[in-house]
Amino acid sequence: MSTAAQKIKVTALQTLFLMACGVLASAIFIPCALAQSTLRLIVPNPAGGLPDTVARIFAKQLTERLGRSVVVDNKPGANGVVAAQAIAAAPKDGSVMLLADATMFSVNPWLYKNLGYDYKRDFVPVSWAARAPLYLALHPKMGVNNFADWVALVKSKPGAFSYGSSGVGSIHHLTTEALKAALGLDIQHIPFKGTGQSVPALLGGQVDMLFSALPSLSGFVKSGQVRLVGNSASKRSTQEPQIPTIAEHVAGFDFAPIIGIFAASGTPTAMIDRISSEMATIAQTSETQLLLSAAGIESVGGSAAQFGRAVTDEIMRYGKAVATAGLKPE
Repeated sequence: MSTAAQKIKVTALQTLFLMACGVLASAIFIPCALAQSTLRLIVPNPAGGLPDTVARIFAKQLTERLGRSVVVDNKPGANGVVAAQAIAAAPKDGSVMLLADATMFSVNPWLYKNLGYDYKRDFVPVSWAARAPLYLALHPKMGVNNFADWVALVKSKPGAFSYGSSGVGSIHHLTTEALKAALGLDIQHIPFKGTGQSVPALLGGQVDMLFSALPSLSGFVKSGQVRLVGNSASKRSTQEPQIPTIAEHVAGFDFAPIIGIFAASGTPTAMIDRISSEMATIAQTSETQLLLSAAGIESVGGSAAQFGRAVTDEIMRYGKAVATAGLKPE
């Protein structure tokens, strides 16, 4: 072998050695970074809401499993823009992530122009933490006890009944509009400012029905003030297994909010994989399942790929629901 060839061979070996060292260093650095820095979970909602509840339940066990402090940082406002800006301004090292329900990406872009963030451009899915079914609740004056009888009654009296929601463009509004379109129902919409107003309106008979999460309804179900006839998720809930899913009557119907963790685009894959793995493990613990169940939430623990597919599917479903409701981006 010539001297020149030997030099080329040595140089190639040196390059391979340095590349291997770089990979090894990265593999060592990422676990060290995980152990040393605080992980901030940005929540785009006020304390006490659905994503905040999920975040605080998972944060406790994440702290124990990662050996690092995991804190919940509420940054509500501007339809998720405040939270998105906080993620964008943070280092892309996995020390700051977003924990949110997917409507930030599946509903908001259909309703608002120039949001200031873009799901495909700015974020990647990390872990599917939980889902929260909505229940179709009826006032007893309707005189029906199951979904099929409810459909028959509403169809027999077009425009005679009304439903409440948490506001125009809310998940409660869009879920009902999707159901109306699927079954050809004529029901009047009466929007309120949150479930704090819509549920009391149902109890008082101002509206005949609405979709809401279980914690807002369970006490009134027990007292006989409302009746549950349907679950908006794709499968029956472990909390109310006797309540059928609407999907049992309307193929493919699935409007249960999904909650999970997102990271900024460019976050190291090893960091995403570690958090995803830990979240999946935590989701299966009895402690997590009991705490979530008490809040009307179901533990999932899906991988980054599963969560990504769920978000993509939800974007399409809500896009159709927004069009059905005749809403235009503002």
